[in-house]
Amino acid sequence: MSAARETQDPDIPSILLVEDDPSTRMLTSQRLRRLGYDVHAASNGAEALQLMRQRFFALLLTDWDMPEMDGLALCQAVRKAPLEGYVYIIVLTARGGKESIVQGLQAGADDYLTKPFEDPELAARLNTGRRILNLEQSLRLANSRNHLLSITDALTATYNRRYLMESLPREIECAARCKQSLSVVLCDVDHFKKVNDTHGHQAGDDVLKGFADMLLACTRREFEWVVRYGGEEFLMVLPQTAVQEAMVFAEKIRLQVAAQSFATCAGPMHISASFGVAGHDILEENGQASVDSLIAYADLCLYRSKESGRNRVIGKSLDIGGRTIVMERSSVDSPRRHS
Repeated sequence: MSAARETQDPDIPSILLVEDDPSTRMLTSQRLRRLGYDVHAASNGAEALQLMRQRFFALLLTDWDMPEMDGLALCQAVRKAPLEGYVYIIVLTARGGKESIVQGLQAGADDYLTKPFEDPELAARLNTGRRILNLEQSLRLANSRNHLLSITDALTATYNRRYLMESLPREIECAARCKQSLSVVLCDVDHFKKVNDTHGHQAGDDVLKGFADMLLACTRREFEWVVRYGGEEFLMVLPQTAVQEAMVFAEKIRLQVAAQSFATCAGPMHISASFGVAGHDILEENGQASVDSLIAYADLCLYRSKESGRNRVIGKSLDIGGRTIVMERSSVDSPRRHS
């Protein structure tokens, strides 16, 4: 990252000026600075494109006729480049006539200025570009918020099943490609129906929110995630984690749940939880796990936890050759700790 970017005032708009003539470049830079812009300059399209790859500029003011890469070629290259946002491009040209204007717009320019131009016209064109960029940014933020809402459970702020079905296949593919382990933990609040029947659904919701908060606090947010799988069931996805490690992790959470009281509208409440763990170690180059197989085995282990008396962890490790290893850890066992 350049020093200019590190010290840039976010309230001062940045612009990339592309002009091959040194005198014109210097004079135009001065005019832009008088209008309040932080100006960065390049002498041709190729140099400008290299700068754009190093730092994003939302405003681009470029001459048409330049050596190596002219303004139209630069417009086309910018439109194809995988940049972090939209670039508003104004082309400077001494060419007149509608054909030239149409040619510039077709190449990807948003606006044009015919040389020579006055400062008020330059300021007006740039202000138009900034309004459009602000609208585009607002739309992107709104879309991002809407997407986040669409993949988030409203009650617990965990992800929902839509996110699970979008993201778990990618996690499995990544684990297979990188020859890494992957585990899932399916957990369920014990006797949750009794909580609702005895204390009401609001108290039940409070328990679920407290339970979800605990699960989220236990995960490494940069790459582990939690899904509300349904009702009082939650699924934790643990990349780079073998099933033995996932079981120790689940046991740590089980003990924490059992030791703590959860604040509800009906007063503090003690609960327990059961856990089913499934892990898939990537052992063969062409082997693949599936979303259905991982969740099905985790669900089977959770069922066994419930049938065995609840408040315990049971897990199964699958290898791609079809061999299985079953491990159980109940509430009375003393699991080894991990750091």
